[in-house]
Amino acid sequence: MTRDALIVFVKAPRPGATKTRLAAHIGAESAAAVYRAIAGEVARRTAPRHGEYERLFFYTPADAGPEVAAWLAGETCRPQVEGDLGARMAAAFEETFRHGAGRVAIIGTDVPGLSGEVVREALAALQDHDVALGPARDGGYYLMALARPCPGLFTSIPWSTPAVLTATLERASVLGLSVRLLDPMRDVDTLEDLRAEWPRIAALLDAESRGVIETALAGG
Repeated sequence: MTRDALIVFVKAPRPGATKTRLAAHIGAESAAAVYRAIAGEVARRTAPRHGEYERLFFYTPADAGPEVAAWLAGETCRPQVEGDLGARMAAAFEETFRHGAGRVAIIGTDVPGLSGEVVREALAALQDHDVALGPARDGGYYLMALARPCPGLFTSIPWSTPAVLTATLERASVLGLSVRLLDPMRDVDTLEDLRAEWPRIAALLDAESRGVIETALAGG
């Protein structure tokens, strides 16, 4: 493994199991199409150049190995452990550091604007900070980068709430860790998010999915 690594958390793009808040408005099939499109764009935009970092995809659910391997052909794919999001992220960091990485960033696949440039900025920030965080506009974060394992950052965090970033910053303070905040970005979880990012997302969809979703957006 090269000195730097990027972990990408993905879900198998199954209708009914991804983007459930969106699915209530645009349907499970369309929500899965949106997820697949955004995840694919994130994968494309964060592809390492000239081996600048090793990229690892950690997937869920655990039985989705063949499905994810076919979807992300040629990528290194590993299952996430069981547990809440914090336990899964802490385990992925620990495994990646154990295999020789010196600096590690982790991202999800909900932010269509996320790029390799942002990943590189986060990793570089670790030269003089302990943690780099990319704030999401919904109160969470879309990226975390660490130069060493820090499982304490993932404890006592109210996952899936608008307080995730604030609680994580408080944990970092308690642990005596310095934090670099990156520019905020929007992840796509709600109908409002989809509308805000629609010009970018529409270009990633096939004509049929785009038409169905445009109709739902017009009526919703």
